[in-house]
Amino acid sequence: MLHWIWKFILGLVVGYAARFILPGAQNIGFWMTGILGVVGSLGGHGLAHATGLESGEKPTGRIFSALISLVGAAIVIFVYAKFIHH
Repeated sequence: MLHWIWKFILGLVVGYAARFILPGAQNIGFWMTGILGVVGSLGGHGLAHATGLESGEKPTGRIFSALISLVGAAIVIFVYAKFIHH
């Protein structure tokens, strides 16, 4: 249970960071930002891991993983804000 709470807290941080770098306003709420941040972060991290680009053992791998999570969250939030939530 604490694992999912921690993922949601990190998803909020990543989601708000992604909203900060996206241009324009995204009219989505607190909870949806967290959910989309988690989805984008897990998706980006999963894609990087599946393609072999992510390596968690090295510090550079952790930094790359964080960046790819941010990009994944930004993509999910952008798609949600522009196409799903009018």
